[in-house]
Amino acid sequence: MIPDVPVDVEAVFGFPSGLKVVGFAEPNEHVPDIDPAYRFEPAVTKAILAGFVHNRRVLVQGAHGTGKSTHLEQVAARLNWPMVRVNLDGHITRLDLVGRDAVVVRDGVQVTEFREGILPWSLERPVALVFDELDAGRADVMFVIQRVLERGGKFTLLDQNRVLTAHTGFRMFATSNTIGLGNLTGLYHGTQLLNQAQVDRWDIVARLDYLDPAVEAAIVTARVPQVDAAEVDQMVATAGMTRVGFAAGDLSTVMSPRTVISWAENLEIFEDLVEAFELAFANTCDPAERPILSEYLQRATGLELPDLG
Repeated sequence: MIPDVPVDVEAVFGFPSGLKVVGFAEPNEHVPDIDPAYRFEPAVTKAILAGFVHNRRVLVQGAHGTGKSTHLEQVAARLNWPMVRVNLDGHITRLDLVGRDAVVVRDGVQVTEFREGILPWSLERPVALVFDELDAGRADVMFVIQRVLERGGKFTLLDQNRVLTAHTGFRMFATSNTIGLGNLTGLYHGTQLLNQAQVDRWDIVARLDYLDPAVEAAIVTARVPQVDAAEVDQMVATAGMTRVGFAAGDLSTVMSPRTVISWAENLEIFEDLVEAFELAFANTCDPAERPILSEYLQRATGLELPDLG
């Protein structure tokens, strides 16, 4: 199984490109679902497509809520390329990636056999393997990943005395909030300094910023067309202020485009802009930050959050 179906980049992704992109004819259970309302950022999309076409290792870096993982998923969805995501949340260990011995029952007898992890499983298949939150991974996990970053490199399963060669359709991507320099700004607790030797092995590093307000409003309107366009603009403006506040350290969390869509969907249900905002975002924030949120809301909509009493 190899990708061999030509893809018209301009027709599918909305911008011209000289890349000769191919995908798979049919999706399988590992191919992400297509979001028809999704809008692609051309520079980042080109970088991701180059990863698929030329088997380049691509790292997508950007602030929380910019949609890094979603961007990768939506590109893969349109190429019918199977994708597996692994969130390096600090609890993922080397054994989770590589594999471990497990006790199983065969013919009524307990035996020990090796169960391969997600890395060797993906390596031998036409799969795009995505490591989310790369800068939050443990050191032992980072060194395992480093072994497979080189294209065409082989991966040795010491437990099995096997040397694995990557499938021609195997691709590798990652997302991160920082660029491997750790939590310098104080915004991303839990992120680690990355080994410079590993950072150098990522062939392409793309930066994804927040969407242009007009584009974000168009996405929200496409997903929730019943909501008034003026109210959508107010929601997007509020989200923009939370992102500035988050970057300045005034807020501990930030509104992503997904949160704005949830706000719009809640407005449909509850028919109250402020109540919908509380249920989509305000109630997830520190109560001490509520006056700041109320100020943002008032500046964008003329309405304020009620006091908690």
